[in-house]
Amino acid sequence: MTDINALETAADPEKLRRVAIEPLTRVEGHGKVSLLLDEENRVKQARLHIVEFRGFEKFIQGRPYWELPVLVQRLCGICPVSHHLAAAKAVDQLVGVDQPTPSAEKMRRLMHRGQILQSHALHFFHLSSPDLLFGYDDEVAHRNIVGVLAEHPDLAKQGVLLRKFGQEVIHFTAGKRVHGTGAIPGGVNKSLSLSERDKLLADIDQVIEWSQGALDLAKRIFFEDLENNRRFARIETNMLSLCGDNGALDLYHGGLRAKAPDGSFIFDKVDYRNYGDYIREQVKPWSYMKFPYIKSLGSNEGAYRVGPLARINNCDVIPTPLAEAARVEFRAFSGNGLVQSTLAYHWARMIELLFCAEAIKVLLLDSDITGNNLRTKGEMRDEGIGVIEAPRGTLFHHYRINEDGLVTQANLIVSTTNNNRAMNQSIRRVAADHFDGRELSEPLLNQIEVAIRAYDPCLSCATHALGKMPLEVELVDAEGTIIGRLHKDGSRIVSRCSL
Repeated sequence: MTDINALETAADPEKLRRVAIEPLTRVEGHGKVSLLLDEENRVKQARLHIVEFRGFEKFIQGRPYWELPVLVQRLCGICPVSHHLAAAKAVDQLVGVDQPTPSAEKMRRLMHRGQILQSHALHFFHLSSPDLLFGYDDEVAHRNIVGVLAEHPDLAKQGVLLRKFGQEVIHFTAGKRVHGTGAIPGGVNKSLSLSERDKLLADIDQVIEWSQGALDLAKRIFFEDLENNRRFARIETNMLSLCGDNGALDLYHGGLRAKAPDGSFIFDKVDYRNYGDYIREQVKPWSYMKFPYIKSLGSNEGAYRVGPLARINNCDVIPTPLAEAARVEFRAFSGNGLVQSTLAYHWARMIELLFCAEAIKVLLLDSDITGNNLRTKGEMRDEGIGVIEAPRGTLFHHYRINEDGLVTQANLIVSTTNNNRAMNQSIRRVAADHFDGRELSEPLLNQIEVAIRAYDPCLSCATHALGKMPLEVELVDAEGTIIGRLHKDGSRIVSRCSL
């Protein structure tokens, strides 16, 4: 079997044929995949390149700390609530608040569950279902959301309405469906009104039913072609997530837990404010996105995955009955180890969709959700770290401020960054298993995208490194002839290319 790690580098890339998948489709943000092939179509290198840059870690420096929850959510229009809440948790620490009031925390949890519900519905129904329902080699003109609408109109409608409900939850808790302002230093700025609560309660049982149906569909699709789905893009990795004190699935708060592929603990119940003692970030010259790893295992063995697959593997229990029954079935599939099948991300994602629907109902029936004690104050500190489970995985926000309350340092490790190394390994697995010696076709290249889409990457969120990407500039005359070309490599060395 091909060593997938050997596909990261090529001995003499100038002698190989380059195939680029650009742009990646049905993902949030912009990226590409490059394959280097020899004369016999054997894959010698496979890489995921993130080709956009967002410098939030730099340009929020000098801004007052209280602006952070509103500023940083502009990283993304798909998962702004996750950044809003991670920053709010960090800012809580800056203002000396370790535990918001029950009403404030439950409002934040409700907002967060609405966010995960709408994001998971968007990804499963709109971005991934065309591949899952029609197959990887279906015609491109048909393998899209329009095709789903034509052939499965009820399913497509359910996806739209599930996402709409999640957006309504966000609207009522954050003030707006996108880029709201609900979380403030030390708490929140509003609770639910009785009319808002009742409006959401009127729809929640239907939302739970649809979520159960989506889970049944994801599971059925996985088992219809079990052997292929079990092996496709499969890699053996560690898993990282937050877990509650009792090992329960907790998407808002908890301690860091990491498991090895055999299910044993690497670490557990780690205070996430000490994440720097356990996680390191590596930079490579061909991507704006960093490569985190578990410090004790080193950069090669320390790769890990985050997100639904990691969370359902890592937790000991889900605190809602329908989702817990689904978790037990999911974990039984793996035997003694962890579920490592990359396409099982979709199955795990729908377990979380169901959990969020059930958990939203529990919160709506809690009297604290309409309470008025919404904010706490404490003594100012100069450092704050907020960690949350975003739809795509564990999200770290780390800030330092000066005596004037201005940000002096920021570090963001977003979910997709945590999955970066694993995504590269998965596309190498697909390349090694399906490409070698075969003529490339659109369906074959789509399999690379299927592997990436399983992670539900948010490429816009994940790009922070500055000045590391290779750059090539061409000078073209009026006739369209290239008359000069300059190349800057990852080490920032500029050379003139021959024409």
